[in-house]
Amino acid sequence: MSTRRYRANWILPVSDPPVRGGFIRVDDDRIVEIGDTAHADAADLGQVAILPALVNAHTHLELSYLQARVAPVARFGDWVRTVMTTRQEYPDPADPRIVEPARASIERARASGTGLFGEVSNTLVTVPLLRQAGLPAQVFYELTGFTEQEPRRRVGEARRRADAAAGDSVRVSLAPHAPYSVSAALFQAIREDIDAHSGTVSSVHLGENPEEVELLRHGTGDLRRVLEELGRWPAEWEAPGLSPVEYLSELGVLDSRVLVVHGVQFDGEDLARLSSLGVTLVSCPRSNRHVGVGSPPLEAFYAMDVEVALGTDSLASVATLNMFDELAEARRIAPRVPARRLLESATLTGARALGFEADYGSIERGKRAALIAVQLPAGVEDVEEFLVGGVAADAVSWVV
Repeated sequence: MSTRRYRANWILPVSDPPVRGGFIRVDDDRIVEIGDTAHADAADLGQVAILPALVNAHTHLELSYLQARVAPVARFGDWVRTVMTTRQEYPDPADPRIVEPARASIERARASGTGLFGEVSNTLVTVPLLRQAGLPAQVFYELTGFTEQEPRRRVGEARRRADAAAGDSVRVSLAPHAPYSVSAALFQAIREDIDAHSGTVSSVHLGENPEEVELLRHGTGDLRRVLEELGRWPAEWEAPGLSPVEYLSELGVLDSRVLVVHGVQFDGEDLARLSSLGVTLVSCPRSNRHVGVGSPPLEAFYAMDVEVALGTDSLASVATLNMFDELAEARRIAPRVPARRLLESATLTGARALGFEADYGSIERGKRAALIAVQLPAGVEDVEEFLVGGVAADAVSWVV
C-alpha cells in the first residue's frame, strides 16, 4: 500500500463544508482520512482547492466530430435537421473521423477535471474509448423508433449488444431517446428491460423544446414536420394530449432509475411530479441556449426539491466539455442557488444518479481518490463561489 498525504489551502469534500488548510490521506487509490491540521509529511499543494473529480451526467462524446459544424439556431427543429443531415455523411461508426474526435474529447474533458461520464451513444463506439482512457462511465445505449413495429425484438437485440460491450467500470444500459422519436410500445419495452436488470439506470431527453410539448398535446408543429420529412410519421398516431412528464408517467417509464435530461419546458406540476418520483433532472443550460430552446428554469428545479445534476451535452451544441463552464452558466441563470448546491450537482448528485456514489462524487473515507486541484488566486475567501464562476482547463490538475 502506498500512503500519501496532500495538503492544500482548501479541501472541498462536497458531502461536508469546505476545510481550510486541511489534508487528505490516501492509501493506494482510496481515501482513508480527511483532516484540518497540518502534517509534516504532507505534500503541500499550495494555493489550490482540492475537490472530487467532476461528473458530466449527460454528454454525447460520439458526436464530437460535429464541433463547430452546427451553428446556434432559433428553432430546435432546425438544429435537428442540420445534425441529422451531417450525420448521414458518416454512416460507419468506426470511421476514424468519428472515433478520433471522440477520443480527443475524452482527454480534454479529463484535463478539465471530469472523472465520470453519463454518456449517451447510438453506436457504442465510445465504450472502448472510455475503457482505454481508464475513465468510469454509465453509457446509455440510446434507441429510437417512432414507428417501431417489433419493440421487444429490437430491445432484445440491443440488450445483447449492451451486455457484450459492458465491462470493468464502463457500464452499459438501454435508454429511449425522447417522446418524439420513440413509440409508446418501444418506451414500455425498454422499461421492461430496466426492470429486468437490477441496479440498471436509464435516461431520456424530456421537455427540452416547445415543439415537443406541442406535438404531445396537439399532434402539430415543427417536430411533426421533421418526422414527415424523414418518412417516420405514423399516420395512425394520436396525440395523448398530455405534457411530456404526464405522458411518460402514465406509460410507467419514470422513476428514480431514469434520469430526465433538459426539462426546459417543465412547469410546477411537472417538477412536483418528478420530485415525488425521486427522478434526477440533468440540466445542460449552455446546450439549451445553443439549440434555440432558451435557458432552463434552474432555480425552480432546486426550489421544487428536484435532484439536479449537470451535463454539457455534445460538442454539436457547446464549445467545450469543461464542466466548470457549465457551472458558470448555471450560476449566471440561477444567481440565488447557493454555490454549494451547484457544486453538489456537478459531483455527488451526478455520481449518485449514475450509480457510482459508492466510489465517486465526494471526498469521503473509503471512496476512490479521484481528486482534482484548482489553482486559486490570492485572497479567495468564498472558495465555493469562486469555483462556480468558471475555471479554465489550464488551472486544473489531477492530484491522484
